[in-house]
Amino acid sequence: TSVNSFIKEQEQTMSKPGDKSEQGLDLEPPVRMEEEKEVMEVEERVVEVEHPLPCLSESDTQGIIKGRALFGYVGIEAVLDQMRRKTMKAGFEFNIMVVGQSGLGKSTLVNTLFKSKVSRKSCTPNYEEQISKTVHLQSVSHIIEEKGVKMKLTVIDTPGFGDQINNENCWEPIVQYVNEQYEKYLKEELNVNRKKRIPDSRVHGCVYFLPATGHWLRPIDVEFMRRLGKIVSIVPVIAKADTLTLEERLEFKQRIRQDLQANGIRVYPQKEYDEDAEDRILNDKIRENIPFAVVGTDKEHQVNGNKVLGRKTKWGIIEVENVAHCEFAHLRDLLIRSHLQDLKDVTHNIHYETYRVKRLNESNANGLALSPLTLENGTLEKSDAESHL
Repeated sequence: TSVNSFIKEQEQTMSKPGDKSEQGLDLEPPVRMEEEKEVMEVEERVVEVEHPLPCLSESDTQGIIKGRALFGYVGIEAVLDQMRRKTMKAGFEFNIMVVGQSGLGKSTLVNTLFKSKVSRKSCTPNYEEQISKTVHLQSVSHIIEEKGVKMKLTVIDTPGFGDQINNENCWEPIVQYVNEQYEKYLKEELNVNRKKRIPDSRVHGCVYFLPATGHWLRPIDVEFMRRLGKIVSIVPVIAKADTLTLEERLEFKQRIRQDLQANGIRVYPQKEYDEDAEDRILNDKIRENIPFAVVGTDKEHQVNGNKVLGRKTKWGIIEVENVAHCEFAHLRDLLIRSHLQDLKDVTHNIHYETYRVKRLNESNANGLALSPLTLENGTLEKSDAESHL
């Protein structure tokens, strides 16, 4: 009976209405309500900062702030003027090599390109034309100034190339010269106390002259461009193109392009060096005209009351800078007006970098010191002359 009475008392207390905390029930519902209120407040704060001000943060480094988002004029565009002033004060260097047989007009074309007497023949007193027994490399340097911009131009000539009966390995002195210039630059870079500005004697471009035969490329042309195309930028040209008719010129250019493709010869500008679509469109037009059919002269003639550079014949005057007569203007634009800086960039970033990696790998294999450059036998003579034009 006592047990039954105890059970009845517990049932009565459970059925009485009263404070739930006194009945020993769980307090979870009030706590959950407080948590939900805090979550709602956080969500409201997030909604308030959904549209932040345009700024760059550590997590978002791809943000672009353009003119409308700026509070005012900052002056970032003045950097171009600063670079221009520094370049005009210091000047820049450009080294061009001309390769071809004697009598193809190499010196005349260089004079026509820069409209001054810059070739070795023109600036060497008492110069006598002689056929060299071996290939000698001779360079002449000038300081050219135009509208306040100074350029140190170095023209490297290759007398004796292709003039012998036996032209075996006649390209070796040229390969040797190009590699020597890379070696000089590399040693200057590796010095502990480097110069503020390293003298740049590297060959930035090589203009290779093809005789206007109207046939296919000769074996010496194929072999030279195949070897040199790996270490320097080559631009092939058809010399004295006025000796060919328009039909012969077109057929000759098509044959040369076929030969270049069949032999895997790389000429400038290469497709793999095109940086964007705009460069690709421009360079495709240039590649369609390679090799350039050029005519060079440093003599002026009167045409319709105007002085023009041209070659006078019995039937008229061949205007050098007239695109309808020859493609000299395209070559000039490529070498000077549109791709001069790109030629220097390709030389530094592609050809020199390839040579640098090769030499440093050789030095790591042999030890810490840079081993002396082993070059093939060849005759190398340089006569440097300075002039101010």
